[in-house]
Amino acid sequence: MDAIRTLLEDDDVRSISRRYFISNGFDGTLTSIGVVVGAYLSGVDEGLTVVTIGLGAAVGLGTSGVWSVWEIERAEKQAELMRIERAMLTDLEGTEVQERRKGARKINAVASGIGPLIGIVLPLVPFLGHGVVFSLLEATLVAVGVGVALLFTFGAYLGSISKQNWIVAGVRMGLAGIVVAILNLFLPG
Repeated sequence: MDAIRTLLEDDDVRSISRRYFISNGFDGTLTSIGVVVGAYLSGVDEGLTVVTIGLGAAVGLGTSGVWSVWEIERAEKQAELMRIERAMLTDLEGTEVQERRKGARKINAVASGIGPLIGIVLPLVPFLGHGVVFSLLEATLVAVGVGVALLFTFGAYLGSISKQNWIVAGVRMGLAGIVVAILNLFLPG
């Protein structure tokens, strides 16, 4: 745990992990909005079916997030290590420098995989109440609302860390969810 805490204190590790988390969370949320609106418009009549379809997307995007970042960061960290080795004229295999890069890669990959899981699963939750709390239309509308709120949260967070107006940044991100929902209305079928 101390090694993880130390890595999370590193601004570069936090920055890269934050980018992967938000970027893939954004993708996951937009995917979820597309899935729920598309499922409703396609005539899916069971909330559990929408959840199952969404969970399939979560598995795909979550796996993509972890796997792609694992490979991207593996290559980038290795190239960075080789540059340091050339500059220092020494082999850094097995050193703390190499171990920190491996640890950072793991943290980046986990953050990348968690982002889309959150982005997909949270908007699916209203469909668990289909037939008890919500009609299918209501669950769809609430899911879009949850997705837009999540996107707003991502944007507001980014706005706050960059000292921008967090409300404006949140609205810009949330707007993407509304656009995806509207674009789905124009799909054939």
